[in-house]
Formats: sequence, C-alpha cells, structure tokens
Amino acid sequence: MIRLENLAKIYGTSDNPIIALHDANLTIHTGEFIALYGRSGSGKSTLLNLISGIDYPTAGKIFVDDLEITAMNEMRLTLFRRDAIGFVFQFFNLLPTLTVLENVLLPGQLSQHSAPALRERGMNLLAQLGIADRWQAWPDQLSGGQQQRVAIARALINDPRLLLADEPTGNLDSETGWHILEILKSLSQTHQKTILLATHSLEAARLAHRVFQVKDGALIARTGD
Repeated sequence: MIRLENLAKIYGTSDNPIIALHDANLTIHTGEFIALYGRSGSGKSTLLNLISGIDYPTAGKIFVDDLEITAMNEMRLTLFRRDAIGFVFQFFNLLPTLTVLENVLLPGQLSQHSAPALRERGMNLLAQLGIADRWQAWPDQLSGGQQQRVAIARALINDPRLLLADEPTGNLDSETGWHILEILKSLSQTHQKTILLATHSLEAARLAHRVFQVKDGALIARTGD
C-alpha cells in the first residue's frame, strides 16, 4: 500500500539545516493501523504531509499503491488526495455555517458524485458513527467527540484507501479520545482502511498494529511496549 524509500526532509539553509526526517524506509500494507509516536516537533506531521503530497521531500521516493507520489505534478497530487486520502485533524476543521450532513458531504460534492447517492452514503456514515440523529445540527451544537465523529465521516465520504489522522484525540478528554481511537481501529479491521495515526501519546499508539517512534528525524520501530 505505502512504501517509503530513503526519504528525507530538510528545512533551513545549507549552513543551518533542520533535519525533520532522514533515511526513512517503511512498508505499510493495506488494512494496517500504524502509529507514528513522538513529541511535538519530532517530524510526525511532516511525514504525513509528505505521504499526502502536501509537502515535497528533499530526497527519496514515496509510493502509494505502486504510484510514485514524489513524481506527480500538482494537478495529479490534488486528484490523488481527493480520491485516495481522508484527513482527520486535532482541530476538527468543520465549517460553522454548514450543518453536520453538509460538512460530511462537502468533499463528495467537490468530486461531483451523484447527489442522492452521496446523501445516502453520508447518512450511512453518520449512522455507523452513532450520530445520525444530529445530521441537521450545527457544529457548535456538538460536543468535541461528536465533532470528531463528523470529521471522520467527512474523511470517509469519498471512500479513500488511506486515512491520515494527525493527533485526532488531542482536543478530547481521555474517555472520548479512546472511543475515537477504537473507531479508527475498527475501520482498519472491518473496512480494510490503511490508517496512519500521528500521536504524542504512547498509550494511544499501542492500539495500533505497529508503532514507530519518530525521533531526531529517524523512524524507529518499537516492540514490546
């Protein structure tokens, strides 16, 4: 599903380089739930941005389903992100002027899906996530956990193969955050979604199939935690 080959990302100047990532090699299979664990500023978000094509590596290659992301132009990357990737963030990023259902449907409308089929899929996703009864609510009428469930439904509306979750429990209490992590794990188990979770919490990371620590720009496999 995902293959990183000698990936590196360096910011700054040649006189004062900031190494966010270096010599990263990793293979992730379809349906795996992978956690990237590390403190803030360790390079977790940088790696997610590289895999999604939002940022470009200094060196190395990235393949998703045998497509070389690092060789795509901006137009192809935009279409790739639209069709293949769902994003879940720490800050829910729901549009306050749209209802729950309207927020969920927005990426699908940009993909020009059939309106009736899209609405049905949106309602089904909300039902699966336990918030179908709130489909007409505004984001500010929801709890943090409910808003994150809406954000997950929005990320899934185009049926992406890959879900990138960047600190998705950072703004939630521990119990609600654990429920969100269980939802993500279920998506990998029952729907074969490949999930990359970036987190500073080792406890959250342990829920994944495999855990990699991002430290000083290196990817370190953790075992026996």
